[in-house]
This record gives sequence, C-alpha cells and structure tokens, in this order.
Amino acid sequence: MGRDTIKRILVRGPNWLGDAVMCEPALRGLRKLFPDAQIALLVKPAVADLFAGHPALTRVLTYDTEGRHAGLSGKWVLAGQLRRQGFDLAVLFQNAFEAAVLTFLAGVSRRYGYATDGRSLLLSDPVAAPDRRTLVHQVRYYWDLLKPLGLTGDPPTPELFVFPEEEQAMAGRFAQGGLSTTNVIVGINPGSTYGGAKRWLPERFAEVTERLCCTIRESREQQVSVVILGAKGEEGLGHEIAARLTSRSLVLSGATTIRELMAAVKRCAMLLTNDTGPMHIASAFQVPVVAIFGPTDWRTTSPFGSPHAIVRQPVDCAPCLLRECPIDHRCMTRVSVDQVYEAATKQLSGLTGSSGVSGSNQTNQTNEINQINQTNVLDGVTVFLDRDGTLNYDPGYLKVAAKLKLLAGVGPALARLKGAGAKLVVVTNQSGVGRGIITLKDLEAIHARLQGLLEQEDAALDAIYFCPHHPDDGCRCRKPNAGMVERAVSELQLDLRRSYLIGDHARDIQLAHRVGAKAILLTPALVDAQSLDRLKVEQAMPDTVAKSMAEAVDWILKDVRT
Repeated sequence: MGRDTIKRILVRGPNWLGDAVMCEPALRGLRKLFPDAQIALLVKPAVADLFAGHPALTRVLTYDTEGRHAGLSGKWVLAGQLRRQGFDLAVLFQNAFEAAVLTFLAGVSRRYGYATDGRSLLLSDPVAAPDRRTLVHQVRYYWDLLKPLGLTGDPPTPELFVFPEEEQAMAGRFAQGGLSTTNVIVGINPGSTYGGAKRWLPERFAEVTERLCCTIRESREQQVSVVILGAKGEEGLGHEIAARLTSRSLVLSGATTIRELMAAVKRCAMLLTNDTGPMHIASAFQVPVVAIFGPTDWRTTSPFGSPHAIVRQPVDCAPCLLRECPIDHRCMTRVSVDQVYEAATKQLSGLTGSSGVSGSNQTNQTNEINQINQTNVLDGVTVFLDRDGTLNYDPGYLKVAAKLKLLAGVGPALARLKGAGAKLVVVTNQSGVGRGIITLKDLEAIHARLQGLLEQEDAALDAIYFCPHHPDDGCRCRKPNAGMVERAVSELQLDLRRSYLIGDHARDIQLAHRVGAKAILLTPALVDAQSLDRLKVEQAMPDTVAKSMAEAVDWILKDVRT
C-alpha cells in the first residue's frame, strides 16, 4: 500500500470506553504513519467525547446507533455520508462484521482490519488475528494491527487530553463540594456498567478508603477528601459508600459527562477501582491506579504502563468474562481489605513519604528501595522457564488448576529477577492435551492460577508458551525444538544473546543450546560423575547446576555482572 496515495483515512474505533483508551496509542501510531493525511474517527457518542481535540485526529464522527443511525435504514444513511467524504483507507479497530459492511457500503477501496467475525471477504487487506492461545494486552493488540502498514516498536502508554477550562470547571465543582485545592484527593470507582460480577464489595471499598485517608493524614498532616465516581444508575452505590466515610466526600456517580469524568480523574492522587473505563482514563493521565480484578482477564486489560497495581485472587474459575457470577463470586469476595490497602499504600508511598508510616508499610517501603537499587541490572535479559518440576510440583499430568502448587522459594526468587528488570517467559511441553488427558480449557485455568500465584509474589510472567502436541506429531514447538522460543522472540522482541533457560530436564538444556541461551539445570539431587556422563552423551551439559530457584537466580545475577 503506497502511503503517499492515502489522503483521507476513516478509523472505526472501539465501542467501549476502556477499549477506546487502550486504542489511543494506535491512533498516534497511525498519525505517525500518515503525518499529512486527514484522519477521521468514527465512534459512538460516549467515546466521541473522549477524543475531543485529540491531536492525532482531524475530526471525530459520531455513530449514533440509538438515534439517526439506528436500524438498517440508519446504517445506509451513515454509509452514504461516509461515501461522500471520499475516504481512501478504512482502518477497523473494531472487530465486528458490521464495521466491515459499513465501510464496504461506503465505497472505501482499502479496508484494513483483523480477519475476525467472518468478515475476511469484506476486507481488502485482512490481517491475521493473534493466536487466541497467546495472551496479548489490548493496547498491543490494536498497535500490532498497524505493523503490516509499517509501524514499528512497542506501543507507548495511552494519553488523554482535557482543556484548561474543563479543569477549571471541575475545580469549581470540587470547591462547591467542600474540597480544597490543597486536599489530597483519593478517587474511588466502585461500580461497573459491564455487570455486577466485576464489582468488589462496597463496604470493603469504604473500609479501605477510610484506612487510606487516615494513613495520609497521619503521615502528611494534610487533609484528605474522597471523590466517588460512577455511571448513571450507580448513584445509590456512591452514596452508600459516602455514608460510611468520615472523610469529606463528593459523590459524582451519574453526574458527569465523559469530559467532566476525565477532568475529575486527572485531579486524583490515586484511583481505587474495579476493571472499568475510568481505570484506563486514570492510567492515561498517569494517575496511580489500584485495580481489583475478578472475572475479567488482567493480562489483557490491566492498566497499561506504570505506576499501577493489580489486586486479584487466583481462583479456578477466573477469568470467566461473565457479567454476573452464577456461583459464589469467589474471585471478588476473597480479595481482602488488607490486600487492597497494602497495594494502595505502596502506590501512595511517594505521596505519603516515610514519616508516620509504620509496621508492614515501613517494611514495604524498605523493600521497594532495595528493589530500586537493583533495577535495570537485568534490563533486556530474558529468563526462559520450564513449568512442571521447575516452578511447581510435578504430579505427572496436572489436570486440576487448584492442585498446582509452587515449589518452595520460587515466588521470591523470580521476584528478584523481575525487580531487576528481567522478562520471565515459560516454555512448557503439555502433551496431555494431545493425548486427550486434559483440555485446552483445563490448561488455560492451570496457567491462570500459575500466573496469579506468581503475581501475588510480585513475579508476574511476561508470557506462557506451551506445546499441546503428542510427542509423535513431529511438531516444531515441542522441546528441545525451538518453536516456542522463536515465537517468543518474534512476539516479545527478545534478544537471545542475553537469555537464560532454567529447567529440570535434559531437553531444557538441549533447547538452551539450540537457541544460544545459557542453561541452568535445576535439580535437588547430587549430580555425580555418572549423571554428568549421561548429560554429555545427551549433549545436555548445563552452564551450571542449581539445587533451588534461589540458587539459580543468584548465579544469573552474578553472571550478568561479569
């Protein structure tokens, strides 16, 4: 596609507020690709307000499915309006079949988007969607759509913009509510328009907010106020929480436009929230976020960039992506006030300072300082990890997620690697799928628990790659073949010249040799002369042998400095 020939671009944006924020980096990427083109964004009314005045866009067009564009006749009218504007290229960030139909009817000659929802024949330039087994953050998902057009690099963090007069107007509303300009503002967003399953308990929101306000007042001797945000229909929820607080609060639930919501969020020192659109808005304004995740997938829709914290419980049924919980809502009820409070105090450590913070919080701050001292030691380094027998106990064919248990010391050891800047990537043979012993759904639940347990130890994995094939299938991905590592290199832009592999089998060491990684054999047993001879015969001599993950990490940290 010749870029110089593209003068007018139509972009079909996502429908949901949070998705639209996560698409924002891709809009800037599109502007980078076509700096002189006119770029029009077609979105629904709420999302249109989000992008008012955005510098990457020439204009924003409203798709009013509840009004003038409702039904088949309304869509035909919209297609006619678009046709008259003579677009050269349509970029469809929305995956729906309807988006392709609309741009086809509008006569846009180049229609570019992911080949999803059976719409390939309607796209002039269909792009293969990522393998569903590979978890890709939604920000990267939108960004990567543009790579065949020439976009390179990694996506930046989302950015949003509000006008000075909008900030001044919101400051006036804060003042009318009794919130001084010198107050520390803690924002909370306890609702969710997606469904009740995403909502943490309101009484726990109130309790953790009350404790946070006390901590800030004691450490800073500064007044704290609370702003409660939410959509229409959530006013009662907001007032219920406000009634439980002793700090001054302003309930804005159901009382803001999207632009006013943006201005309010930007004023907050932090936002405590469920997985919602305002969570992503806060991230775009670099407001520290503490997000409570339950049924949705934190790996694909968490706030992008830093500083943010995710709080969740690794239950077997999450992420289920259901709007309402059909059982006991365990993914949310098991998230305690103490967990959220601890995450929030870490986020506010820069704001509250060390004075007046005692007990476990003081320890947390000391640990953070120690981590900062080691930050970037392993920047650009990737540590590939086997799963069974390396990260967790190996019972044979693990079938039930609840039975996955980490080996002693694995979490803290991997947290040291993560804190020093390393990427952690699991590569694991799972022939139980090919043998019919477990299903892909079972395996996804097991990996969700593995990721959740490691997240609780501040050792979140960057990716998990698995080979589901039977050993007799002759695939390229089963270790010691390099297929999984090659895929990781392609998708995560890894440098194998700075990589390590930790595993407990000869095939792990053989894989390390094939890809040029340094190999660490993890085994609690004594490696005697006979064992060494066997490893030599199998061409599986490691660079070192470690009795535990902690010992393996010690060796990596020492090796990288030499």
